[in-house]
Amino acid sequence: MLRARRIVVKVGSSSLTTAAGGLDADRVDALVDVLARAHEHGHRAQGSEEEPVEIVLVSSGAIAAGLAPLGLEKRPTDLARQQAAASVGQGLLVARYTASFARYGLRVGQVLLTADDASRRAHYRNAYRTLEQLLVMGAVPIVNENDTVATAEIRFGDNDRLAALVAHLVRADLLVLLSDVDGLYDGDPGKPGSRRIAEVHGPQDLDGVEIGSAGKAGVGTGGMVTKVEAARIATGAGIPVVLTAARHAADALAGRDTGTLFHRTGRRAADRLLWLEHASSPRGSVTLDAGAVAAVVERRTSLLPAGVTGVEGDFTAGDPVDLLDENGHIVARGLVNFDARELPRLLGRSTRDLARELGAAYEREVVHRDDLVVLTG
Repeated sequence: MLRARRIVVKVGSSSLTTAAGGLDADRVDALVDVLARAHEHGHRAQGSEEEPVEIVLVSSGAIAAGLAPLGLEKRPTDLARQQAAASVGQGLLVARYTASFARYGLRVGQVLLTADDASRRAHYRNAYRTLEQLLVMGAVPIVNENDTVATAEIRFGDNDRLAALVAHLVRADLLVLLSDVDGLYDGDPGKPGSRRIAEVHGPQDLDGVEIGSAGKAGVGTGGMVTKVEAARIATGAGIPVVLTAARHAADALAGRDTGTLFHRTGRRAADRLLWLEHASSPRGSVTLDAGAVAAVVERRTSLLPAGVTGVEGDFTAGDPVDLLDENGHIVARGLVNFDARELPRLLGRSTRDLARELGAAYEREVVHRDDLVVLTG
């Protein structure tokens, strides 16, 4: 039986809305009933006082909720209309949650994130402090991607991945992914002979498993592929994951056997580095010589100008960039300290020479080791 005090719950659009778009108030209320009771009653661990369960809800549904009010029959494919639908739908979604949780005397707080917020140091700290303070004050954070402003370059892509990263951010004990399917199956759940997979201990348990994409409703962006990827991210960072149907949410929150349990496969990683690896989109790349590759990958040092041989892209200081070896293979990703237009004249030169010629501001790393994640080796 799983025991968890802080739980991140992710619910998809198909569990909250009708296929035609628009919120289903009964579905929202049914979910809130489960979450509020878990928050209120808590759990009793062995030999300890009863403590309330803290819930962070990562909720899809903003774009889907905005479809019907805007006269859209299905989710638009262009970004501008997606953002317009999100602008209308986000207010409706949070208003519905606010009213529903109020039945239990609980307040909610809206937290909208983009991947850009998560990979930059100051933004990441602000997101953590906001979520932590909401929990301390007894509120239920409602997290969603900021679809109204997120562009293709700064999108998480789906709320399953966002949920895995939020679980890591708030140091959750458990991630619950709620879907319209009651777990991961070894084939199409709608076909005879398909078997639900009760537990996954590692990638080897998924060998040969047919994993489907987004459902037929057409209101979401995910599917089983994104849920399995989210589980991989979370479990790799030391957080177990339960994947089950929304109707089984109470069982999942109570630690009862339901759906598919993904066991931990790793330990908690450094906070922002997990986001940098999984939530950032590179704005360009820098190519390293063999010595710099060895220093970054094997010795985990910072990247200095002397080891850079080439620059591609149009990025500014603070943007994520890929670090490439001499054959063009990605070996790491990091937050660059210079604009793309500045770097060419710095290549191959020592920081001491640069400081002497250009000033003390240039005596710094291209990418500091604290802002760098190795993607190979």
